[in-house]
Amino acid sequence: MGGESTTRTAPHSGGGTSSGPVGSRTGQRLSGLAVALGLVLFLGGFGWGALLYRPYTVPTSSMSPTIAAGDRVLAERIDGDEVRRGDVVVFTDKTWASNAPVVKRVVAVGGDTVSCCTDGKLNVNGKEIEEPYLPAGSLAEIKNFPTVKVPDGRLFLLGDEREGSLDSTAHLTDAAQGTVARSAVAARVDAVVWPMNGMLERPTGFKTLGALSQPGPLGTIGWLIVAGGVLVLGGGAYGPIAKRTSGRRARPEAAGAR
Repeated sequence: MGGESTTRTAPHSGGGTSSGPVGSRTGQRLSGLAVALGLVLFLGGFGWGALLYRPYTVPTSSMSPTIAAGDRVLAERIDGDEVRRGDVVVFTDKTWASNAPVVKRVVAVGGDTVSCCTDGKLNVNGKEIEEPYLPAGSLAEIKNFPTVKVPDGRLFLLGDEREGSLDSTAHLTDAAQGTVARSAVAARVDAVVWPMNGMLERPTGFKTLGALSQPGPLGTIGWLIVAGGVLVLGGGAYGPIAKRTSGRRARPEAAGAR
């Protein structure tokens, strides 16, 4: 009878240690939930970004050092009415470059007066503008121009590399005095993504003239994508980790049984 008792309990004991799948059911459910949520965040972030942003490659150094020649930027799709002083925008104007998109910085909007230079600085509405984004050791006065009254609904734009930039100052003799219609603007540059220089600095020198543009949601989109990727990788790694852990536990038990 003692022998029979032993043979009955052994299978029961063995079945108890190996009956369930690798890892606890709760762990498997949580890992599956993490993967699902991660995919939603990851794909949702990319989808949101694709709806709001467009990539552009800047072919010249006219916006250096903010944007160098060959840099890849992400620009948020906006209406021309959303443009503020200091914004770096993408626009198309046939009098500038046929149908090719152009990237420049808005320094004055409709109703403003703009000129250069006073004490080596850009002058907008009688105020000297601090422009820390200009090349080191550069003075705005290398591109002097007389006072321009910007017509309503139009923009006056300059490159950050003032000496070699073909901007509004190169079109002063045009009927619009080098200004561009707000409706010509397609997007506002938020960041340089290749190389990964990150978000553009805020043009705080224009703050005394009015509100600056609010940053776009690019930072939030980036965090969604990163968080989604982490959840997908973490959830997907649960199974292999649980399998390896259970294998390590099984080997000492098997040795003890012998």
